[in-house]
Amino acid sequence: MRSWAGWTAVVGVVAGVVVLAACGGPVGGGTPATPTSGSSPAAGSCAAGHAEVTVEPGGAVEQQLCVRPGTVVTLTLRPRTDDRRWTAVHSSAPVLVLASGWRVDADGTGHASLRCAGARAGAAEVTALAKAPDVAGAARAAFRLRISVVPYAKEG
Repeated sequence: MRSWAGWTAVVGVVAGVVVLAACGGPVGGGTPATPTSGSSPAAGSCAAGHAEVTVEPGGAVEQQLCVRPGTVVTLTLRPRTDDRRWTAVHSSAPVLVLASGWRVDADGTGHASLRCAGARAGAAEVTALAKAPDVAGAARAAFRLRISVVPYAKEG
């Protein structure tokens, strides 16, 4: 696994350097998941508060993201270059990561809000489905986001 560092800005104010290691980088290259607000080096390698994941055409088909309980992840799926269109987003564990607010823009960009449980820890797989509009049959998985919800360490 590789690690990367990036700057995050919260309303124009630099929040700090965020280091994502192990669970924050993409699998197989591509644009890594990026935490935006509420993250700090003290929070460890997991995003807290809000995180954004953008899937670009030709990018990794699978990514991993480590978040703290209560984090909201904004998933943006850019239009595909093949004839397939984004059709839906499903969570393997809706009690842990709930996919809501699904919509597809006129240009083919898909958007979903993923709300992570506030008091539970565990892992869920969010699958984005895509299908060619003129082909019969069910949509198939075109992207997977593996989300690990990790609680804060307890003191005492």
